[in-house]
Amino acid sequence: MEVKTSLLDNMIGVGDMVLLEPLSEDSFIENLRKRFDHNEIYTYIGSVVISMNPYRSLPIFTPEKVEEYRNRNFYELSPHIYALADEAYRSLRDQDKDQCILITGESGAGKTEASKLVMSYVAAVCGKGQEVNKVKEQLLQSNPVLEAFGNAKTVRNDNSSRFGKYMDIEFDFKGDPLGGVISNYLLEKSRVVKQPRGERNFHIFYQLLSGASDDTLKKLKLDRDYSKYNYLSLDSAVVNGLDDAANFRTVKNAMQIVGFMEDEVQSVLELVAAVLKLGDIEFKPESRCNGSDESRIKDKNDLKEMCELLGIEQSVLERAFSYRTVEARLEKVSTTLNVAQAYYARDALAKNLYSRLFSWLVTRINESIKAQTKARHKVMGVLDIYGFEIFEDRDNSFEQFIINYCNEKLQQIFIELTLREEQEEYVREGIEWTNIEYFNNAIICDLIENHQNGILAMLDEECLRPGTVTDETFLDKLNTICAEHQHFESRLSKNSKFLTDHSLPHNCFRIQHYAGKVLYRVEGFVDKNNDLLYRDLSQAMYKANHSLIKQLFPEGNPGKVNLKRPPTAGFQFRASVGTLMKNLQTKNPNYIRCIKPNDKKASHIFTDSLVCHQVRYLGLMENVRVRRAGYAFRQAYEPCLERYKMLCKRTWPHWRGPAREGVEVLMADLPVPAEEFSFGRSKIFIRNPRTLFFLEERRRQCLQDLATLIQKIYRGWKCRSHFLLLKKSQIVVAAWYRRYAQEKKYQKIKSATTVVQSYTRGWQARKLLRELKYQKRCEEAVTTISAFWHGTQARRELRTLKEEARRKHAVAVIWAYWQGLKVRREYRKFFRANAGKKIYDFTIQRIMQKYFLGLKSTMPSMSPIDKSWPARPYRFLDGVHRELPRIFHLWRCKKYRSQFTEEKKAVYEEKLEASEIFKDKKALYPSSVSQPFKGDYLEISTNPKYQKLNSAVDEKVLLADVVNKINRANGKGTARIFLLTKKSVVLADQKTGQVKASVPLPDLASVSVSTQSDGFFALRLKEGSASAVKGDFLLSSEHLIEIITKLHRTGATAADSKQLNVDISDEFLVQFKHDKVCVKFIQGAPKNGNSVSCKRKNNRLLEVSVPTTA
Repeated sequence: MEVKTSLLDNMIGVGDMVLLEPLSEDSFIENLRKRFDHNEIYTYIGSVVISMNPYRSLPIFTPEKVEEYRNRNFYELSPHIYALADEAYRSLRDQDKDQCILITGESGAGKTEASKLVMSYVAAVCGKGQEVNKVKEQLLQSNPVLEAFGNAKTVRNDNSSRFGKYMDIEFDFKGDPLGGVISNYLLEKSRVVKQPRGERNFHIFYQLLSGASDDTLKKLKLDRDYSKYNYLSLDSAVVNGLDDAANFRTVKNAMQIVGFMEDEVQSVLELVAAVLKLGDIEFKPESRCNGSDESRIKDKNDLKEMCELLGIEQSVLERAFSYRTVEARLEKVSTTLNVAQAYYARDALAKNLYSRLFSWLVTRINESIKAQTKARHKVMGVLDIYGFEIFEDRDNSFEQFIINYCNEKLQQIFIELTLREEQEEYVREGIEWTNIEYFNNAIICDLIENHQNGILAMLDEECLRPGTVTDETFLDKLNTICAEHQHFESRLSKNSKFLTDHSLPHNCFRIQHYAGKVLYRVEGFVDKNNDLLYRDLSQAMYKANHSLIKQLFPEGNPGKVNLKRPPTAGFQFRASVGTLMKNLQTKNPNYIRCIKPNDKKASHIFTDSLVCHQVRYLGLMENVRVRRAGYAFRQAYEPCLERYKMLCKRTWPHWRGPAREGVEVLMADLPVPAEEFSFGRSKIFIRNPRTLFFLEERRRQCLQDLATLIQKIYRGWKCRSHFLLLKKSQIVVAAWYRRYAQEKKYQKIKSATTVVQSYTRGWQARKLLRELKYQKRCEEAVTTISAFWHGTQARRELRTLKEEARRKHAVAVIWAYWQGLKVRREYRKFFRANAGKKIYDFTIQRIMQKYFLGLKSTMPSMSPIDKSWPARPYRFLDGVHRELPRIFHLWRCKKYRSQFTEEKKAVYEEKLEASEIFKDKKALYPSSVSQPFKGDYLEISTNPKYQKLNSAVDEKVLLADVVNKINRANGKGTARIFLLTKKSVVLADQKTGQVKASVPLPDLASVSVSTQSDGFFALRLKEGSASAVKGDFLLSSEHLIEIITKLHRTGATAADSKQLNVDISDEFLVQFKHDKVCVKFIQGAPKNGNSVSCKRKNNRLLEVSVPTTA
């Protein structure tokens, strides 16, 4: 990726409008369009940043971009908001100059996002640390809270700030944030009671109804249906891309991070709910006997719910909505309110309640984020305030008037500070300063804020004077006093040229602002400036029991009644703007001008007319002209020489002297008139952009020539390198080929030699073989003749022997037959008497053989619990049939036991011992049979939580479990860790692992348990032993059977083969220190469900209630 080293590298359009040539409004707009089409949303006017809202996410705000702009010169990289933030932060940190960043633009131009980007950049580049990170997180998380309560959806912007915000971020000497202070200006509280078509109320109302839980809404007496609330517009209740439920969770989380307590958050939500309920209160007229009309509340249910939320008596607030008390010095006059006045009082209360809640939120946030140290701080201010507003169709009212007044003041200070900055730089660099002609809008500011004849002063005078006061009387006064002012126009002014101007209605006046003419409708000026809340309502609010309401309405305190009229909205705003201007003048300013490219909130659309309108009222062309009035471009000598040194042979490639002398030599060598540039102390100043573009063009041509030269040298080097590589490769290939040829020749000679040798050896071998074969045939002939001769002799001898054997065999056969005849004659007389018995024995033998062979295939399984056996085939086998199953069972049990490991054998021995102790004695025993004895339930040897406890126990742990130690005072249990070793029983605290008691096994006298299905057991200690000082232990466990069994086995070993006595009874005594207490077990239904409960009856009796088993 190509790295840019200057603002002028690879420019799309012109990155700095000061260099735009020719300068006109059309070329200005075209340059913005060209950069916007290429996703370049930032453009400079000197040190001012123009920000175009892209209406989509761009990959230019990543952590990599933050590092790219960190500690870089302002003009070193492409225009970016990070460059301005870094310049401001470094000036504050390194030069100890307080900074302020002024962000202006109309609704939807991206002011809020710009302020977030500035704060996130400063948070990313400043120091790290736990406390610093906490401060940064609190500063950043204050934004979601203020946006929820101060932002709303408008036709121009889905997240429009309806208030001005100025935040002072305080830093220490290292540049780490310490805290901040937020100031808010002119919340648009009229939006609470009425919203224009296509717009919404403040976000928090919709977030609360969408994101709060059902329980929260029930406590606040609210319903999720927007249509039930008169103060919420329904045509734009749901906004695409806004998740109100998720945003509500974000706001609550942000409030916790900033430092709001749970009760404070609940109080704020109750006030928001009260505002919604307030809008649902409706009035009906009612005639009195004297003929006057008064108002009555139609449905008192909403009033009742609101009073319950705020802790106000219903009758007090109902009277405040029906009567108004006017106090003079010596008397009070109470008058009834008609329906219109009652609605006015209701809306005034709603607006004041929400406005004061918002101010309290700002104050509360300031308490949390303010710097804790009192040492001197460096300050960076960020001003996010509404831009110049001009609505169509004559809808400009009091709010637009004071907003535009604020922008006039900002424009005035902008021009003053910009000129002052220019003049200071000229003086610092030793350049002659020439006065610059510009439009001074001080005359417009004076028209509005003059204490005697200003519009705000006349509005205050009209509001305070006695008699009938209307918007028309105010306009008449303006026509009388301001008629001759060159920037004021009215249909009834003395200037007759407006009498036929039909674009100027009778109830309107027009002011020529620096950004253009604005038509104001005078309707509502007096009421909005008065911002009157009846004293009865203030006093009613002060009587509330709600913790927050009393703070919001201090003027309602009857003991501090102030008959002086409160200051008007215009007076307060003028004073706050004056304070803001004084604050800004003490800081070094940095400007961000936000522009929205279209009204459709869509990406890739650029509307020329809309952008041109914003360029005019932001005064950007005036800004460019001021910057270009003297020298359009200035640059330090070092980067200037580094960039343009190739334009002069004397400075290329390296200049050995000072940078200024090098630049002087460079400029003298170029055909540039001397009046086009001046040399300052550290910078060169260029008057005309054409001169800069001439330098850039010459530089581009030189770079092309240098690129050609570099390519030529590189190609030559590459060809030479290639030739040398080929030459070296040819030598290597030739050497390898010669080696290969010699190896191949050697292999042929070797192969030929081998063939000759093989033929010679074969001839010799064949000759030897023939000789050996001849010798062998001779030896075989002799052997054959000898064999034939010996065979003849042997056959003759064999025939003789056979003849002799036949004769002897015949004699033996004849003798055998004779002996057999004699025996048969003797045996015949005994055979008939024993034949039956022999046949019976033979039959029985065959039946037994068949039975046993049948058992081989019908034998039952090898499982010891398999009790099956083949049926008995014959009755005479009854004894065998009974004995064989017993023998087979004993044999297979032996085979089964031979498979056991030592551990499994020990488990079965424990189960057998548990059966001997508890079977048919304890109701809990049957349920424990199927449960294996695990022993170490806490994994105490491997669990790091019990590492300290494990190291404190020297012996091997046989059993580790959590038990409850029963308190005799109330029968309640305390969790303890129960450890059983070969020598002792240990009880330890479950949380800390600290050993509470250790009892040697020889000190145990017996263990007592009940016969029922509970887990209670008592460890009885021997009297007089060291462990018996604190008395016996009454415990309960879910693994009682296992614990008692292991105690019984281990106790017998530890106590010299004397087994531990287990007492099973529903009533036993337990020794608690000096007293004996009877523990009695009864069956019943406990109050807390199906669990066992222990209750103290008296000082001598603890009663354990065990649920009845079905």
